Amino acid sequence: MLVFHGGHARAGLAMGEDVYAGAGYSILAPSRPGYGRTPVSTGRSVGAYTDVVRDLCARLDITRVAAVVGVSGGGPVAATMAARHPDLVARLILVSAVGFLPYPDLGTRLGAHVAFAFPVERLTWAAVHTLARLAPDTCLRLMLGRLSTRPAGQVLAALDASARAELLDLFARMRSSRGFVNDLRPVPDITDRIVQPTLVIATPTDGGVPYIHARALAASIQRAVLVPSMADSHFVWLGADWPDITHRIRAFLATNES
Repeated sequence: MLVFHGGHARAGLAMGEDVYAGAGYSILAPSRPGYGRTPVSTGRSVGAYTDVVRDLCARLDITRVAAVVGVSGGGPVAATMAARHPDLVARLILVSAVGFLPYPDLGTRLGAHVAFAFPVERLTWAAVHTLARLAPDTCLRLMLGRLSTRPAGQVLAALDASARAELLDLFARMRSSRGFVNDLRPVPDITDRIVQPTLVIATPTDGGVPYIHARALAASIQRAVLVPSMADSHFVWLGADWPDITHRIRAFLATNES
């Protein structure tokens, strides 16, 4: 499995990959340009970066991946990977993924260039990390308020202790580095070139990536199936129906269709 993480994240931060590991797949999760130790220069465009990843797979003697997965902001990279390298990619899975509609809105875009520009983002995330450590409920309420269309208190109340701990660990380790502002550049829509079977998984209550992105991806990718989640927020793998979706994913991966 080839997995591309979302915004403000990097390789090594858990974003639901255990569904693939639990099914017996190995996972290759490279940090995208500007995140972790991957410099922005690794891929000045999404297409160029997917070519670099293709070369990485060749160096690792990987000639076929069961699926490429795009989580959140990793959606355009995963979709482009499938379109540009169909001989390598057997299937495509998009999870709470940004599509090719305008994103984000102008206000969020302008704010991102202030709060998450390098090196200011270090201070922004230092504040979040401190909040996660000293006032965890406040941190969760603040972050979930931006990632769900439902009241943050309602979303927080529905989380069990394990989910809270997972989210706090994620928020306490997130950084934007140079990656998030790089993610804001426009990406060419290549959905009409995707020929692989595709799962598009999203929840209508996602406040981070509007559900219209999932609907647009499912409509424009010729072999796509939209799997609606009942999760309360962007983090669909924490939703009550994730076990059912997990079965859908494993059945999708097990099929001989390609």
